[in-house]
Amino acid sequence: MSESPYTDLARPPLSERSLNRALVRAGGGLWQGLTVVAETGSTNADLAAAAAAGAPEGTVLVAEAQLAGRGRLGRAWAAPPRSGLTFSLLLRPDVPVTRQTWLPLLAGVAVATAVERLTARAAAGDFGAAAGSTAVRAALKWPNDVLAGERKLGGILVERAGEAVIVGIGLNVTLRAAELPVPTATSLAIEDAAVTDREMLLRAILREFEQWYGGWRAAGGDPERSGLRAAYRRACATLGRAVRIELPGEGVVTGTATDVDGDGRLLVRTDDGMDGGAAERAFSAGDVVHVRGAA
Repeated sequence: MSESPYTDLARPPLSERSLNRALVRAGGGLWQGLTVVAETGSTNADLAAAAAAGAPEGTVLVAEAQLAGRGRLGRAWAAPPRSGLTFSLLLRPDVPVTRQTWLPLLAGVAVATAVERLTARAAAGDFGAAAGSTAVRAALKWPNDVLAGERKLGGILVERAGEAVIVGIGLNVTLRAAELPVPTATSLAIEDAAVTDREMLLRAILREFEQWYGGWRAAGGDPERSGLRAAYRRACATLGRAVRIELPGEGVVTGTATDVDGDGRLLVRTDDGMDGGAAERAFSAGDVVHVRGAA
């Protein structure tokens, strides 16, 4: 594998020791151990194998470079070494399987909230951020693409591994404009974020995830009682927008996104009802495109 063209000072490696010291609490807490590897094919695949071998809930695997990363709908995910965060979480949620559809949305809320809160604190002067740096207004495109404005900052892939669930998260941190995989992507550095320290960001995301996961699990996976549905609605930039849903099998539906239901499905008011009237449909899968210039 070729090295990053930038120096280690520009993209320093993560410290496994300091991350474990900050996140793993003796006698309690979700996180049981965090491992950082220089490179791997897929952190999700590695943790799925670890889950089959009996690894505990709360195992975290972070890769400085991922060679066979995947996003939603089978898309490839790649970035230069140490230019972002690429990590997976092993969960064994003791909630009904029917409510585990909320895990991808929960992960999105955790990432967006952590990015927004941490960069806001830094922009306010908490960490001595550079002058002119900004707080990033992070939002979600259903179900869990993390956006800065209309551009993708990060993505999440949740997969089942037997009785376990693997949550894979990728966040662009110091990716430069020339390195963007597509023009619709962005990074915290491109957005002039007040924080681009990957260890600070990873700690913030894992702590936010632990808080949301703990509350959701304590509520039996109920998105209402845990406050997860309300939080997701606040963070979701898709709601109220004109959208195009590209469905598996290449079908396309257009309409206005109105809500997210109790199962985490996107509700869309379409124009394909009887007699040409409006109809509301629920989508549990599909690629959402925000139609620009429409409310």
